[in-house]
Amino acid sequence: MPHHTSLIAMLVFGFVLAFALGALANRLRLSPLVGYLLAGVLAGPFTPGFVGDQAIAPQLAEIGVILLMFGVGLHFSLRDLMSVKNIAIPGAIAQIAVATLLGWGLATLMGWPPVQGIVFGFSLATASTVVLLRAMEERRLLDTRRGKIAVGWLIVEDLACVVALVLIPALAGALGGAGTGADGATATAAPGAAGVLKALAVTFGKVAAFVAFMLIVGRRAIPWVLERVAGTGSRELFTLAVLAIAMGVAFGSAELFGVSFALGAFFAGMLLNESEFSHQAAQDSLPMRDAFAVLFFVSVGMLFDPGVLVQHPWQVLATTLIIVVGKSAAAYAIVRAFGHPNATALTISTSLAQIGEFAFIIAGLGLALGILPKDGHSLVLAGALISIMLNPILFMVLDRWQAREDARIAANAEPEPDVVPMDIGNHAIVVGYGRVGSQLAHLLKERGVPIVVIEDDADLVEQARAAGLPAVRGNAANRRVMLEAAPERAKLAVFAIPQALEAGETIERLKALNPAITVLARAHSETQVRHLLQHGADAAVLAERELAYSLAEMVMATPPYRPARA
Repeated sequence: MPHHTSLIAMLVFGFVLAFALGALANRLRLSPLVGYLLAGVLAGPFTPGFVGDQAIAPQLAEIGVILLMFGVGLHFSLRDLMSVKNIAIPGAIAQIAVATLLGWGLATLMGWPPVQGIVFGFSLATASTVVLLRAMEERRLLDTRRGKIAVGWLIVEDLACVVALVLIPALAGALGGAGTGADGATATAAPGAAGVLKALAVTFGKVAAFVAFMLIVGRRAIPWVLERVAGTGSRELFTLAVLAIAMGVAFGSAELFGVSFALGAFFAGMLLNESEFSHQAAQDSLPMRDAFAVLFFVSVGMLFDPGVLVQHPWQVLATTLIIVVGKSAAAYAIVRAFGHPNATALTISTSLAQIGEFAFIIAGLGLALGILPKDGHSLVLAGALISIMLNPILFMVLDRWQAREDARIAANAEPEPDVVPMDIGNHAIVVGYGRVGSQLAHLLKERGVPIVVIEDDADLVEQARAAGLPAVRGNAANRRVMLEAAPERAKLAVFAIPQALEAGETIERLKALNPAITVLARAHSETQVRHLLQHGADAAVLAERELAYSLAEMVMATPPYRPARA
């Protein structure tokens, strides 16, 4: 293949393979990350067929890292972290320590030097943001106490990785004497405690200078630039400005201050998050971030040697057990020790039973600096692939356990006489008390409409009851739960949950109990609207359409267009 087409070939094969295998993984109810990594394995030098350019792939991966870290900074929420700081901060730090120690122990058994064991263990300590958020969104847990703890925990892990990305290069030369680099060259001997302290002092000095510059200059310059560009009305220029800020700050931080691309991109995203244009910046940069994130995972997969599964099966099994069992058990014990219920502890531990983006970044950095052996890098990738594939199965088991536990509690519990008044009638049943359902319930209550809420999350049920609303805990698809809301005497039911398929099946059962009830539901596409109407809904609200109607009514209410009175 001509050299000048290698970049095009890398992009074409990378995107095509990632799309095909990502779609297959999604079809199998796995994270698309599995497909992206397998695409890289197929494009790597360890499998037959097309082999991607080994010089270009790392540079594409670096762009992916920059945009990934920019996205992490752009979505960094100090408010979310502070709301659960009492459990998320000590819990995440303790869990990272346990996972690192377990990885170091396994590395010691394999005869690796301590520094390699520490890097290996730390690579196994942090969960994938993509996998965790997807699992939480599917179960409508992000707005619950459990979901907020998991997200706060993840923020602390991300911050720990950002700190590690700063410290690892500084310590590599001082502590990496026992390892070999990715090219096989032996690292220099460790210079001792004085050398370590000097390396740390120099690194922290550079980081402090960079942070000071960003807080003094960047905090003013970045919003100012975006405000001026947004004022032009050009969406292309705005998108280009966002990408230029992400890439420019990352590159400038490395060239001028000697800090990593990743740290620079993270700070660019974090400062941009303070701007009033942060939401638009996140939306406009998302396609580019997603595309290069895919190439990052493909490039990581290219470094994976599948032979490690055959050559070192017990090490692969031990690595997977550290990820799936070891650090999850630590998270479970920590959450329970802080007094949270069993269901919360199981949800957090299951969410963290996998590793992803930061594991690849840390392991790749360790490999490049010669403080993680190639076998260690392969074990991290193998553990990531297996744990990401196992995570949906673990959540499936957790969901079934939760359903049985809810049924057992409901069967053994004394009835709650005051949850739904016995004389209630002509009321509205609101299914779901999330962001949409809670707003709707409060608006209806203010207008004097009797309300009964059905919600399966205990935290949201407590919030509804604290607001003075009768609330039934459980899944509305369950006949017993639905009967507690007195549907035979209700006039209206509103399904405020985003799961249209689940809502459709439940609407059929509700209509069977009370054919005269009026049912409204929310939808996010025309297909969902049709599904809900076919299953008995009297109307389905498509958010985008209703927004257009509301804007049109506002336009017609303005003086130039308002009809004249007769």
